[in-house]
Amino acid sequence: MGETLMLQLTASLCDGEIHVWELDYCRLHGRAPLRRVLAAYLAVFPDDVHFAEGTYGRPCLAGPHGALEFNWSHCGDHALLAVAHGITPGIDLECLRSCPNALGIAKRYFCHEETAALAALPPAFCHQAFLSLWTAKEAVLKAMGRGLAYGLDRPRFSVTPSPLRLLALEGEDVAAWQLLRLPVRPFYVASLAWRGGPHRVQQKTLADIP
Repeated sequence: MGETLMLQLTASLCDGEIHVWELDYCRLHGRAPLRRVLAAYLAVFPDDVHFAEGTYGRPCLAGPHGALEFNWSHCGDHALLAVAHGITPGIDLECLRSCPNALGIAKRYFCHEETAALAALPPAFCHQAFLSLWTAKEAVLKAMGRGLAYGLDRPRFSVTPSPLRLLALEGEDVAAWQLLRLPVRPFYVASLAWRGGPHRVQQKTLADIP
C-alpha cells in the first residue's frame, strides 16, 4: 500500500464519518487485505494488527487500537469494509441472484408482516427486495455485535415503500438507528447500519492487496 494512500487513510477519517471500502476478495487471502487497510488507519505494520472477539463473537481490534471500529462482509469475489470512530458500523453484502425459495426462507426467518409484504410484490421485484431486507437485518445485527443466531425476525422493517425503514427492535430506540442501502457494483446488494446520529459516508475503491 503506497505512502500517498497511507497518508490519506490516517489523516482523513474524522468523527462523524464512516469510510466504506470496496475491494476484490479471494478466500485464499483470508484477513490479509483487512489487516492492510486497518494497519494504514492505525499507522502500524499489518503484523501489528491483532483481533479480539466481543461478547457475542463480533471481531474487533485488540489492545490500544480498539477505538477504531470496523466491520466487513464478503460475498463471491467482492468485499466491503466499514471503518469509523465513535460508532459501531454493521455492513452486509450479498450477490444479487435469483432466489426461488425467497418466500420460504422469509416465512422461516422473517416476521409475518415482512413476509406478507414480500409476497405482495411482483415476482420480478421480490428477489431483490428479499436480499435488500436480508442485508439490512444482518447489518443491524452486526452493528449490535450480534449474529444471525440472535434472530433475523427481531429487527422489523418496512418493506415498501422504499427505502427500508427500521420499525421495531426489542430494547432499542429505532429513531437512534441509521440505515443506508449502499451503491455497489452490479449484481450485488449491500446495507450499512449504525446506532447514532447521521454520519457522512465516503465510499472508496481499493484493489485487493494480499
